[in-house]
Amino acid sequence: MEWKTRITKVEPNHLVTKGYRQEDLIGTIPFAHVVYLLLKDELPSEDHGKMMDAILTACIDHGVTPPTAMAARVVASGGVPLPTAVAAGVLSIGDAHGGAIEKGARLLQEGIKRAETEGIPIDKLAQILVKESLEQKKRILGFGHRVHTSDPRTKKLFILADDLHISNDHIALSKAIEQELEKQSGKRLPINVDGAIAAISSDMGFDWRLGKAFFLLGRVAGLTAQVYEEQTQFKPMRKIFEVNCEYDGPEERDLPLPDSID
Repeated sequence: MEWKTRITKVEPNHLVTKGYRQEDLIGTIPFAHVVYLLLKDELPSEDHGKMMDAILTACIDHGVTPPTAMAARVVASGGVPLPTAVAAGVLSIGDAHGGAIEKGARLLQEGIKRAETEGIPIDKLAQILVKESLEQKKRILGFGHRVHTSDPRTKKLFILADDLHISNDHIALSKAIEQELEKQSGKRLPINVDGAIAAISSDMGFDWRLGKAFFLLGRVAGLTAQVYEEQTQFKPMRKIFEVNCEYDGPEERDLPLPDSID
């Protein structure tokens, strides 16, 4: 069987990743730049490299309340190895948590293609997309946050995108959607960090299918810290959550007598 890969060539005493010898990358190229290389087949420009680093940093951690941190810490309390507990947190990444970047990027990328094909201005396209989402009762992901009324990470990422000359049509569409959501729904739903990363990564030319990758790559660092803290600062099997659970199953009953069982 012949198996081809464009990622890394492995030979005795020799490793080449995306065309570069790994010993040349080590200590020379920042980690975020190497991640960019892995995903795009080329080293980033200085501006794209800074932006990539900022994106990964924006994803590192959000306290103990997200499913990733809760899952990782609960599993860690069972006495498993660190990688196992971190993996438990990773397994909780899905459409509801960590998936907004992917879905948001897809909406933006398909939206810009639609605008180009149909000759629709970006502000008009935003009106259409928001109207369609409201009529279909579908939420546009990447807007609003359960904790932040103004996500500080979004502000910094957009400032950097402007300063690094990355901002383009996808960011413009994202900001237009934010305005239309408030106009048409009557609710203020500011762009959150997921929405910002969706727009910026799209303007950087990344495929929307890599959306969850940015969250995953950044969050593993935070999960590692969460698990390490749990394992070194707390006792195993500690009471992590206060849960008021009310049983609402069948009433207590006796087993039927043997002769009454068919």
